Amino acid sequence: MSETTHDGGVAVTARPSPDDGLSPADLAAKYGLTVSGARPGLSEYVRQLWGRRHFILAFSQAKLTAQYSQAKLGQLWQVATPLLNALVYYLIFGLILGADRGMGKEVYIPFLVTGVFVFTFTQSSVMAGVRAISGNLGLVRALHFPRASLPVSFALQQLQQLLFSMIVLLLVAVAFGSYPSLAWLLVIPALALQFLFNVGLALIMARAGSKTPDLAQLMPFVMRTWMYASGVMFSIPIMLKGKPGWIADALQWNPAAIYMDLMRYALIDGYPRENLPPHVWAVALGWAVLVAVGGFVYFWKAEERYGRG
Repeated sequence: MSETTHDGGVAVTARPSPDDGLSPADLAAKYGLTVSGARPGLSEYVRQLWGRRHFILAFSQAKLTAQYSQAKLGQLWQVATPLLNALVYYLIFGLILGADRGMGKEVYIPFLVTGVFVFTFTQSSVMAGVRAISGNLGLVRALHFPRASLPVSFALQQLQQLLFSMIVLLLVAVAFGSYPSLAWLLVIPALALQFLFNVGLALIMARAGSKTPDLAQLMPFVMRTWMYASGVMFSIPIMLKGKPGWIADALQWNPAAIYMDLMRYALIDGYPRENLPPHVWAVALGWAVLVAVGGFVYFWKAEERYGRG
């Protein structure tokens, strides 16, 4: 609207706005505005994460390809590394310390190799999870996407690496007298449950590592302790025979030992069900669901803080 002034000029006055008097929060609600980088609701976050599934898969494959790109043997190190570790453990624990305790080579060697491969799957997922956010700050700060995509993709990368190694693991089992049977199909649900568990751990460690970079220096010691306590190199019931029962129970019920035992039971003919704790599948499922769901919620709660500060 306009009006004529006393000197013949025209003064323009603004019309009252229907938004006058509204608070910033009311304005945002009226026009559907949201805070940039704000944490979405849990169900919306899951939907966004599912929408990035192609990115997660492509990112994990790219990381896997680049991991050994500078080495002459390339992807062969995916198999050679855990095999060399198993060889060292066999020399020390099998031959020198006698950790096989009467198992015999036909059982102990595939027992050891399976333990090394399966525990390495969890160990690598944890170590990759610690650096998932802190090691990719450029990507986190440059692009808007659900940050859980990173630790999930790193856990998926480790799963793909284990699947390559499984070929060698199956050959080792056959070489020592454990031939293909229906029991081998149990490998599929065992790996699926362990993958869920590893994803949850990677998410937990990603949030912790995003604010505490020094955690990456501490975790190798934690993982080494966990490895020795999980029966990678020895059978817990046999090694702790005669010790207080609660010690063996505590070690056998820990998730790393649970998933190793399931794989050993599936692949090794000489590793009977008596070596497994009771209700082992229910426990494996419980650990997977508890850590995967808990880790996802724990990571999501800090979504808006990743890459800031």
